[in-house]
Amino acid sequence: MPAPSSSTATIAQALSGIDFPANRKDLVEHAKKNNADNEVIQALNGMPDEKYSSMADVFKGVGQSR
Repeated sequence: MPAPSSSTATIAQALSGIDFPANRKDLVEHAKKNNADNEVIQALNGMPDEKYSSMADVFKGVGQSR
């Protein structure tokens, strides 16, 4: 069974090169610049609006949004 496209690897790829700390809006804009798919954008948009200081924080935020 294929992994959902908003897997951690896909999210990490969409946020490749981002500077931390970043807030949710920064993350979404960066993902859009990297041509992330809609599932990734939706996952990022669903996260709590706070400062994220690492990719691990982002994954935690995405986990909270599901």
